[in-house]
Amino acid sequence: MLVLSRQRDESIYIGDDIVLTVVDIRGDKVRLGIKAPNSVPVHREEVYEAIKKEAGEQQAMLSQPERNIA
Repeated sequence: MLVLSRQRDESIYIGDDIVLTVVDIRGDKVRLGIKAPNSVPVHREEVYEAIKKEAGEQQAMLSQPERNIA
């Protein structure tokens, strides 16, 4: 993991297409602005984990054989 220090209004570039900017710092909270192409999904960690969990559950349902109930 790369750890960088930035002050308010300073940015970090990831490749040519993604820019992270420190928008505000209040106490222990940091607000980040993210500019990325529409093709790059950007999610908070808890949202990303929920998406992965849901996708895994859907995959599990699709991989189960159908049951004939008579």
